[in-house]
Amino acid sequence: MKTKAGLWIDHRRAVVVLISDEKTETKIILSNVEKQPGRVAGVRSTTRYETQQVQADDSREREFAHHLQRYYDQIIALVHHADAILIFGPGEAKGELRKRLEHDKPSGRVLAVETNDKMTDQEIAAKVRERFPVPVSEKAA
Repeated sequence: MKTKAGLWIDHRRAVVVLISDEKTETKIILSNVEKQPGRVAGVRSTTRYETQQVQADDSREREFAHHLQRYYDQIIALVHHADAILIFGPGEAKGELRKRLEHDKPSGRVLAVETNDKMTDQEIAAKVRERFPVPVSEKAA
């Protein structure tokens, strides 16, 4: 049974569409990660010794990167068995995931990486079905 996967991804959310001979299923993975916290609207705090109360930038960066790696691991667990993978999305996450997939399994399974803006879940599923159409003989079976 051949499985193809298409996924729309950014740093906050991934929509994974898996197409096999029997069915098409859509799964949503939330990263629950926020970009590094900063000052609200550029306004400085009025409390004294603010720098001692705020976590250091490098430790926040490491925490953010570690959280993203766990997020990518969840996505890879869903698509690791796919024969072909289409990755698309608006930002850097698609390239980061592609590098992780190539590092984990350098078999050339990533068919394409495309830039797309925000899309609804239905638009994402339609794009993946368009890219990986199910042959007529398999639909009838």
